[in-house]
Amino acid sequence: MYALVDCNNFYTSCERVFNPNLEGKPVAILSNNDGCVISMSDEAKAINLPFGAPIFKWEGFCKLNEIEILSSNYPLYGDMSSRVMKILEQFTPDVEVYSIDEAFLQFKGFGNYDFEDYGMQIRQRILKWTGIPTCVGIAPTKALSKVANKIARKFPEKTKGSYVIDSEESRIKALKWIKLEDVWGIGRGIQKRLKAKGCKTAYDFTQLNDEWVRKIFSITEWKLKKDLEGISKIKLEEPTRKRAIATTRSFDYTYDDINYIKERVSTFATSCAEKLRKQGSSCHMIIVTLSSNRHKKEEEQHRASTIVSFPYPTDSSLLISSEAVNAIESIYKPGIKYKRAGVIVTGLVPTDNYQLDMFSKEDPKHKPLMSAIDTINRKYKGDKIKIGNQDLERTWKMRQERLSPRYTTNINDIITVK
Repeated sequence: MYALVDCNNFYTSCERVFNPNLEGKPVAILSNNDGCVISMSDEAKAINLPFGAPIFKWEGFCKLNEIEILSSNYPLYGDMSSRVMKILEQFTPDVEVYSIDEAFLQFKGFGNYDFEDYGMQIRQRILKWTGIPTCVGIAPTKALSKVANKIARKFPEKTKGSYVIDSEESRIKALKWIKLEDVWGIGRGIQKRLKAKGCKTAYDFTQLNDEWVRKIFSITEWKLKKDLEGISKIKLEEPTRKRAIATTRSFDYTYDDINYIKERVSTFATSCAEKLRKQGSSCHMIIVTLSSNRHKKEEEQHRASTIVSFPYPTDSSLLISSEAVNAIESIYKPGIKYKRAGVIVTGLVPTDNYQLDMFSKEDPKHKPLMSAIDTINRKYKGDKIKIGNQDLERTWKMRQERLSPRYTTNINDIITVK
């Protein structure tokens, strides 16, 4: 059996744990630099505040409807997520962390266990130990556990937040209930082609011919179909190295100063290089992006990106940062006010096992230098060592005008009990 444990409105729930005054009130959480709505409470959803709404356009709506607006508090959310995942490991050693607020569990050797009771135990322990409400869906396959979780979330009074698909009757009933667009793994493009075939629900999808699904789509969709039929084909994923690493950020304001933009991109590139070294990878190429503020239609718009290839794989902050800055010079357009930039490192290979080049290689001093920098940065977690094209006086700071305290990660923000 598999379970999907999903935290309800996770960002909002984290805020409510430490600020009970938010309970029962509509709450919206903003993206980096207080840009768009990326999470909200059920109360805010009921008022029809849309996901992705740029807050400068919806500020009046929020005030009118008394919606509490908060900046994203990523240190808090990351720490609370870690606590939830640690609790899940107490119920089974087979846990796949799927995202910051959800995880798949596999129950091997449990036999005819009372999974309805087990799901309730999971919910109650997480709620008691962290204050985070969750929903639990349990079924014979991963895809069906997703369906069970949606039922638990949709009918909280009846299911009490935990639902088990453990019979053919309950499986068919669930698949006939869930709409095709709500099925995990079926994107918009596939939806259109399936609806043209007459599919409206997950059950309709499972009635299609296996060979037709494999021929028209791929093995991935066939595995999903079998999973929904109760035949497990989608297994828990083992932690793997990332195939690409990105650092993309919105600026706190719009800027047309190329020197400012180059300094920010250098910082993003350095961050990517640090992540590369942390997972033991090197990259063959980088992609650098730059874009103006698409929400300000009255201003001239410009979006551009460029690819830089290296003659050999590298994880050097010096080389990656230097090439990223050069790339900005090639795509920057004078007079444009830019709002966002990013660096993506891709073409990743293991640092300790890649094809050497007879005619070009990295400066041998870079490896020990990067190792020394990483060691110092780990030991002294305050100000990091920076390279020459970064602003030595500046630390990265997003615009977070509505930021709550970092209750669990900053000693100065810990709640004082009177």
